[in-house]
Amino acid sequence: MILDPNLPQWRIDEANAGGFWPNRLLTDDLDDACATMPDKVAVTDINSMTGGRTTLSYRQLRRLVDRIALGLVELGVERNDVVSYQLPNWWEFVALHLASVRIGAVTNPLMPIFRERELGFMLGLAESKVMVVPREFRGHRYPEMMAGLRSGLPALRHVLVIGGEGESGFAERLLIPRREEGPQAAAIFAARRPAPNDVTQLLYTSGTTGEPKGAMHSSNTLQGNITAFARFLGLSARDTILMASPMAHQTGFMYGMVMSVMLKAKLVLQDVWTAAEAAERITDEGVTFTMASTPFLADLTDCAELDRHDISSLRVFLSAGAPIPPTLVRRAHERLGAKIVSAWGMTENGIQTATRPDDPPERACETDGTALPGLGLRVIDEAGNEQPPGVEGHLQTRGFCNFLGYLKRPHLSGTDQAGWFGTGDIARRDPQGYIRISGRSKDIIIRGGENVPVVEIESLLYRHPAVQDAAIVAMPDERLGERGCAFVVVRPGASFGFEEMVRFCEEAKMARQYWPERLEIIESMPRTPTGKIQKFRLRDTAKAFSAKP
Repeated sequence: MILDPNLPQWRIDEANAGGFWPNRLLTDDLDDACATMPDKVAVTDINSMTGGRTTLSYRQLRRLVDRIALGLVELGVERNDVVSYQLPNWWEFVALHLASVRIGAVTNPLMPIFRERELGFMLGLAESKVMVVPREFRGHRYPEMMAGLRSGLPALRHVLVIGGEGESGFAERLLIPRREEGPQAAAIFAARRPAPNDVTQLLYTSGTTGEPKGAMHSSNTLQGNITAFARFLGLSARDTILMASPMAHQTGFMYGMVMSVMLKAKLVLQDVWTAAEAAERITDEGVTFTMASTPFLADLTDCAELDRHDISSLRVFLSAGAPIPPTLVRRAHERLGAKIVSAWGMTENGIQTATRPDDPPERACETDGTALPGLGLRVIDEAGNEQPPGVEGHLQTRGFCNFLGYLKRPHLSGTDQAGWFGTGDIARRDPQGYIRISGRSKDIIIRGGENVPVVEIESLLYRHPAVQDAAIVAMPDERLGERGCAFVVVRPGASFGFEEMVRFCEEAKMARQYWPERLEIIESMPRTPTGKIQKFRLRDTAKAFSAKP
């Protein structure tokens, strides 16, 4: 695989001069953990398909990592080859990434919900040499799906199946006992050791725009961000991290798997989300930190079984991906007893902003946080001029954790010569430096030449007791150019109509021109696997609408 990362020398010099890059590999952290706390639990999971529980110490995890790494070498995996895997939050996911790092291969996690259309494109673009899948997950048979794709993927040499048998069995091919004790193991690992600035991760964007792109990251861009993030939140080896957000998404990958190894913390995995199981895992494992999108926070807060569990160990629930309704922040703080932290980030650069654990609770619902130390953040107008506090504009970020470009699509990187990355988000800053994401550039509604504050209206609708989910997009209008259309999911047993929406906006004293001019009640929001609303799908639906009087 030929990679072409965009990493100019000035970026390397700047990051090193500021001490922002650790210049080490995640396998170095694994080795350190084995040397200092070999018997500490590294990862524990429950495979919901088999009911099996696995708990691995750092010593056991390293043994399996080295075993898998040598197995990948035997399969013909070379440095910079792509190893793809479409796995739930199981221990094998963690071991596969570390094994790939050990031999200089590139990890390419793929969401378990992807099917033939997405996989054919993603595996083909990556020229993946190995693909690992479960035999079955949530009723879907992955080996049969991959059998139908093989003929169109000439670079793909091996499809291995967790729970499979024979030549395609993951265990049979990669978990041969004591393989790691061979005399050549150390020499093989030394010869294939990657540099911290080599590409180590290829992760496709989550698809809120409908066009996935393969973002490339190095060990330094990933681990530099996590170092700043962990310090910002006061996380350490004493913490236990619950990760129910998919590790095939940057949230689970960076702040579940990678961060736990870097901190030498314990990682608790959940492969199928239910709030009841999360509460049980928090209680049983003494979880102190978790991170997921807003729907996860709402589910756990409103979980009927919560009172039967002692979740007092939970210190921080970080919610990212969508604004947190104010009422949810208050309910969550009261029921969970944890600090609710709001954050914003992207596949391309990880978490960029977060509220502080000691911030007043309203910060978490009114802002998306302040920049992590060492990161640049600015809001600009169409001409590139920086906007003053309170004025909306295009959000740009700059810093040591910015990605290395998109695979085979360097022209789409959105990064200028000075290193400023255009996020595609509209935002404003307050005088204290906290930002609020107002929406995506494509989410803006321009009604009669005036920008409509979409996020503020959505936040208002969330306060209505009948509203479970709300999203506002533009619909075309001959006279005004665009008008607002509200898509709403109503809580079970409740009712909500256009007249009630208008009354609610009026009582809130919102400017009349900002009121949504059409209401569509839907059963559920189209979402990415991590919970983000896919507004491009709603916009496509709204193209056929007109205003409702």
